This record gives sequence, C-alpha cells and structure tokens, in this order.
Amino acid sequence: MEYRYLGRSGLKITEITYGNWLTHGSQVENDVATACVRAALDAGITTFDTADAYANGKAEEVLGAALAHERRESLEIFTKVYWPVGPKGPNDTGLSRKHIMEGINGSLRRLNMDYVDLYQAHRFDHETPLEETIAAFADVVRAGKALYIGVSEWSADQMRRGQALARQAGFSLVSNQPQYNALWRVIEPEVIPAAKELGMSQVVWSPMAQGTLSGKYLPGQPLPSGSRATDEHGGADTISRYLDDSILSNVQKLRPIAEELELSMAQLAIAWVLQNDNVATALVGASRPEQVAENVKASGVKIPAGLMAAIDDALAPSIINDPAKTVSPASRPA
Repeated sequence: MEYRYLGRSGLKITEITYGNWLTHGSQVENDVATACVRAALDAGITTFDTADAYANGKAEEVLGAALAHERRESLEIFTKVYWPVGPKGPNDTGLSRKHIMEGINGSLRRLNMDYVDLYQAHRFDHETPLEETIAAFADVVRAGKALYIGVSEWSADQMRRGQALARQAGFSLVSNQPQYNALWRVIEPEVIPAAKELGMSQVVWSPMAQGTLSGKYLPGQPLPSGSRATDEHGGADTISRYLDDSILSNVQKLRPIAEELELSMAQLAIAWVLQNDNVATALVGASRPEQVAENVKASGVKIPAGLMAAIDDALAPSIINDPAKTVSPASRPA
C-alpha cells in the first residue's frame, strides 16, 4: 500500500481508503463489517472514511467498535457533518455553529475517539453564512477535536471562498471529497485546477461508478441478483444513471485493457482515478472481506499513457464532464 500527502499538509494517508457508506449499520451485519475492516488493515489500509449521517450514526459506531483495539496514532479517521442526523429537527442539519459543534461531539462519542484526523463539510450550506461555518471549524481544530478540515462536493468558487476565510481563521482546507471516476469527470474542468491552486487534494468517492466499471452489469441482461442496483435501500438510486445499455456497452470495451494490465476491471477503475496527481486517495467500500483484498491491488499501478488514451476513446460517448453538475442542495433537506 502506498501513501500520499493530503493536500498541502504534512498528513500522509493510504492511497486507497476504506469507506463505509451504504454498508456498515445498514447493508451488512456488524460481524461482516468488522471482518471487512480487519481485511483493510491486513491489506495495509490505515485510512478510514465515514459520516455521521451514514445509517443515522450507526456506521460510525460500527467503525469505532471495529477499530477499538488498534493503535489510534496509526490510523487516519475521516468523518463528515451536514446531512440530517438524530430526530432530524430544524437544527439537526446544515453547517451552523450549533450543528457543527454538536456534530463533532456526536461523531467522537460514536467512534469512541478523542479526535478525528479529517472533519469534512459533507455539502455546502447555502443557508448559513460561510463565515459562521469556517469560524466553527476553526474552533473544532483549536479544541483538538479534528486535526484537519475538508469539504465534499464543493464547487471551485465555494472552495476559493472557503479557503480564503479558513486562512484568515488560522487553518487551511486540505481536501475535497467529490464523486470521480472514468465516467463521471465533472471535477476536471474547474474543481481540480482550483484545488491545485489552493493546496487541496481530492478524496474520491465512487471510483467504480457504484460498481458499473467492475463490468458486472451487462447490456441487455437482467441486473445481477443481490447487486447494488437491485437494492432499493443500498444505492439503487445512485447507480441508476449508469445503467443505460449504451454506457454498459462502452464499459465492456475496457475489458481487454484490464486484461493487458493483468487487472480486474474493478482494479482498473480504481487505478485510473489514482493516475490523477490531485487525487490523494480513492474511497473503496466492501460487503465482503475478499473484495477489500482484491481492490487494494490497484495501489501502485501505473497505467501507460497509451492505455489511458484507449480508456478515453472507449468511454468517450459516455463521459460526463459538465462542471455545473458539481452542486450542493439549494437548501437544507427537510
């Protein structure tokens, strides 16, 4: 497992991060989740990503329990704040000072930890003054409850505004967590150039396009039983955009490229995002321990320029790169 720096900070993280969205506390039993975390540790992963809203707090609890006997200083723990948690009252969401302060305390309690390495704004809050949000994050850092602050799915303009205020407050935003994969490239035109300018890097989610780039979904064929695409409570909505037969046909063109590199298609998808030098890490989840062992084989892979071009050619009709699709909700969710 190789390490990369997180933004322009001194923090090193594994270039593959274990993430527990859609799995811990919801899709899989706790013992299976613990086995997946153990598989990640055995594979050399020390960086773990979660959020308070995942399974309404249960994902943090499961991750904390699974890591309870590990040396805390040897881990990098990420979590997030924004989406509704708890009873979902009027102040149980957003990036107000109240919600951020209660959010970090709740996350630390569920994780059973004294601090997190990275605390992230899960979306941009259009209803709270950005000055209030940044001041609250500064206080979280000063209290030692988070070592670094990042954002998720912020636009280039939002990142610039946030970074300017953060530096005035005595800290820096170090990362952005966007969806990014060989099909979904909306951060390339504006967000990545801004991130390089601001000293931020990408913590990428969905490097396999919710499993589409694994090649298991075939054009004209029924959806595989038990797959994410058939689970109405575990991601069917998020993968639906990719399940058009034309997209699936183009994805199948990647199979000979993966074979030439002696990779599975899933490994190829993860390795592809890691070719971008602004990507610090790719988030990979799992519902079985063996998936973790396979996915980590993408670490350290170098894809030759000719094959990178071949991937672009194969997927060209299906690539989405409109920067306007990098958006946060217009208002807080009810």
